[in-house]
Amino acid sequence: MNTTAGDDTQVPRARAPPSANLATITKMTLDDVAGELYTLDPGDFVSTRAERAAQARADGDRDLAEAIAALRKPTLAAWTVNLLARHAPREIAALLDLGDALRSAQRQLSGDKLRALGTQRQQVVNAMTKRAAELAAEHDRPASEQVLREVGRTLTAALADPEVADLLRAGVLASTVTYDGFGPAGLVAITGGKATAARASKPRSTTKDTDTERRARARQELDDAEAGLATARADRDAAETAAAQAKSDLDEIEAHISDLRAELERAEQRRHFAHTAEHRARGEFNAARSQFDRMRRWVERAGARLSED
Repeated sequence: MNTTAGDDTQVPRARAPPSANLATITKMTLDDVAGELYTLDPGDFVSTRAERAAQARADGDRDLAEAIAALRKPTLAAWTVNLLARHAPREIAALLDLGDALRSAQRQLSGDKLRALGTQRQQVVNAMTKRAAELAAEHDRPASEQVLREVGRTLTAALADPEVADLLRAGVLASTVTYDGFGPAGLVAITGGKATAARASKPRSTTKDTDTERRARARQELDDAEAGLATARADRDAAETAAAQAKSDLDEIEAHISDLRAELERAEQRRHFAHTAEHRARGEFNAARSQFDRMRRWVERAGARLSED
């Protein structure tokens, strides 16, 4: 797993109003301050963080002041994820419940269930990424395709890593997180520049280990490998299903394009026929007008001769 920072280009925005200040900094915890800071627009983060740290120092709480000053400004992608967490808490809770179900299915090595949940996972992540894009636009921070990719990866990582899930639930991510491959073994979440193992590392074997302990470790390793294989198979099947659906959609679109092209060709033929008919009719009209002019002149001459007689 690695941290991926989003596009952090800032759009000038108005400062947060003074009324947003904390009532009494000494009565607040670092979590309270972080909750406030990560709620702000990214353009207000640095100045407001400095104000909170200064307030803490003025109140004699140096430790809190240093902790506040150490809070990292979120990347634009992380801010978008935090925005989603604040405005769609029920959807976030449902997403994390799905993560629990995936881990349970993985422990049970339930391939069918993993495949079904894997497909559901992708659908939920896609829907929530779309919702994040809508929220970002509503807050005058339209998300780029790159930012939305990082949002989707972070939501997927939260399904695998309880620590990332906690940060997501609290809406205090400073950077986005990427997890390659769903599974508990060796999972590492990197947030805020700090790597934290999501699972305790296994003790190293020593010469005093008994055969039973070695067999138990080997069995556990095999179980983990089989769980990883089952998940990889589920992911493969889900991807295959998605690819088949995409191919079906593509075929349908291409068929529609083919129909439109055929209709266009028929319309072009009708236009050609109409043009030919118009050309022929105009020729007939010109001939008729010439004939009319000749007849009119004949009548005029005949009338003139009659008058002379």
